[in-house]
Amino acid sequence: MPELPEVETTRRGIEPHLTGRRLRSVTVREPRLRWPVDERVAALRDRPVLAVRRRAKYLLLDLDGLHLGVHLGMSGTLRVVPEAAPLRKHDHVDLVLDSGQLLRFNDPRRFGAVLYLPDLEQHPLFTGLGPEPLDAVFTGEWLHQRSRGRKASVKTFIMDNATVVGVGNIYAQESLFLAGIHPSRPAGRISLARYQSLAEAIRQVLARAIVAGGTTLRDFTRVDGQPGYFAQELRVYGRAGEPCRQCGTPLRGGRHGQRSTVYCPHCQR
Repeated sequence: MPELPEVETTRRGIEPHLTGRRLRSVTVREPRLRWPVDERVAALRDRPVLAVRRRAKYLLLDLDGLHLGVHLGMSGTLRVVPEAAPLRKHDHVDLVLDSGQLLRFNDPRRFGAVLYLPDLEQHPLFTGLGPEPLDAVFTGEWLHQRSRGRKASVKTFIMDNATVVGVGNIYAQESLFLAGIHPSRPAGRISLARYQSLAEAIRQVLARAIVAGGTTLRDFTRVDGQPGYFAQELRVYGRAGEPCRQCGTPLRGGRHGQRSTVYCPHCQR
C-alpha cells in the first residue's frame, strides 16, 4: 500500500494542474470502491479547486465549502490526462477540469476511495489523528510524553496514527535503524534524548523518500508513470540475512503487530 511519501509525491504531481482551476463535472463509472462513492460526488458542478493537500495518506481537494478525499488503497493511481484520452481498464472516476484536462482515478483492486467530505474535522476517518511527521508540532518531546507507560514495541507505537500519521512499515523500520533503536524495545522505556533522535530520523527518512519519489513496491508508480527510487536507499527493509550496510552484521527478521521487521542486532539497541 502506498505510504506517506508516495501519497505526497502524487500530491505534488497533480497540484499544479488542479489548484486555481474549476471542477466542471465528475464522472463516476464504478462507485463500488472501498466505500461506495457518494452520489453527491457525481453531482458536483462548477466548483473552484482552492488547494490540493494531504492529511495522513489521504489526498484532499479543497473545493468551495467542502472537500473531496482520495485514498489510493493498494493499487490506486491518479493521472492528469487530456479530456479526450482513451479509457483504460479500471478507470473508475474522472474529475473534469476547465483546462481541458481531467484527473483520472484508476484502481484495479478497488480498495481505494473517493470521499465526499462536507465537514472534514468531524469525519470519523480524520478524528483522533496524530500530528503530521513533517510538521513542527511533531517532536521528540511529543513522542516521549505520549509513550509513558506504554508496553507496546516502539515500532508498533510509531506506526499508530494516533501517535503520528503516515509512518508505515517501510519507513518505521528505516527510521528506527537511522536512530539506532531496536524495534522491539518497549515504547515506554525509551528516553527523551532517544525519542528526539527518532523524531529527527523519521523526518529525514520521509523527506528523502519524497525527494526520491517514494519506494516502488508492486504497483506503485508516480503520477507521471515513473517508479519511485527510494528502494535503492533502503538500509533494512526487505534485507533480512543480508549484511548491515553500516557494520556488516547479518540483518535479522522478526514480526511486530503482524508486520515483518528487519533490524541490525549490532547497530540497534
